[in-house]
Amino acid sequence: MLTRTARSRRTLLAALLATLLATAAPPAVGQADPPDVDCPPGQTNCDVWDDDPGTPGGGDPGGGGPGGGDGDGGTCQWNGRVIPCYDELLGWFHNGDGCYYKQIEPRPEGTPDGFDWYLLTCNGGDLGSQRTELRDAPPPSYGAPPDPEELARRVLASIDLLPPRVAVAPRRRLGPGLVGLPVWMWASPDRPGQPRHYFGPQHASDTDRGLTVSIEAKVDRVIWDMGNGIELTCADAGTAYHSDSPLAGKPSPDCGYDSGYPKPGTYQIQATTHWTVSWSGGGQRDSFEVTRPSNTVTIQINELQVVTQ
Repeated sequence: MLTRTARSRRTLLAALLATLLATAAPPAVGQADPPDVDCPPGQTNCDVWDDDPGTPGGGDPGGGGPGGGDGDGGTCQWNGRVIPCYDELLGWFHNGDGCYYKQIEPRPEGTPDGFDWYLLTCNGGDLGSQRTELRDAPPPSYGAPPDPEELARRVLASIDLLPPRVAVAPRRRLGPGLVGLPVWMWASPDRPGQPRHYFGPQHASDTDRGLTVSIEAKVDRVIWDMGNGIELTCADAGTAYHSDSPLAGKPSPDCGYDSGYPKPGTYQIQATTHWTVSWSGGGQRDSFEVTRPSNTVTIQINELQVVTQ
């Protein structure tokens, strides 16, 4: 639903468009401009791709420009100020001339075959700087769908991949461990009932300009830094240690430092979950990896004392 401001602007644009079409003589026939800068909606800069997932709903960081946040969130720059690269009412911004382009629909009667009329709002979106133009092609990247992987990263930013909460045995608060004895490691969710946020799988999708991308995110391994230069890889979250279990005192069945620490000392242990994000859309499919490091836990290892008589 349009806001009152958007409705007022749409009414004004319609009136301006009617006036411009009535007085447009002779028409200016524009050719397709040479490629310069791709700036599709959803990007934060007209000059480069930003593959880092952003904060959903971040809006227009410049806080200005036409549309008041009604566009798709991309931003471009004109005369030193940040403006949306796409505006719902004005159309697509073209970096080469500082104008927004919006195709006039329905096509005005008498439009030559192979041509379309466009309403140009120039000077970075100044409603007082408008004209119509007859073109045989839109400017570069006009209406172009996003890169599928870039959209996949935007979808990823809409879900939570939380860092694991890790634990080890022996536990320092219950007493030290001993040199050469097995150490258990495991990761557990900080909040019950949300295992998918910590290990997956999680699914999400989004559609932008006719392109739909779906993702699946899941942890495929956990790498443990044991604090002494040793790294161990576990295929899953591991098994929690219980002193009354039949496995107590034995190596962990799935995630442990079986040989134990060779030297006494105090060690800081940290785990990193490695997520594989698989995506598909636009006839393409691929995957990329993201990581989430855990908190650190401390383990105390003492020398094994041999009692002799």
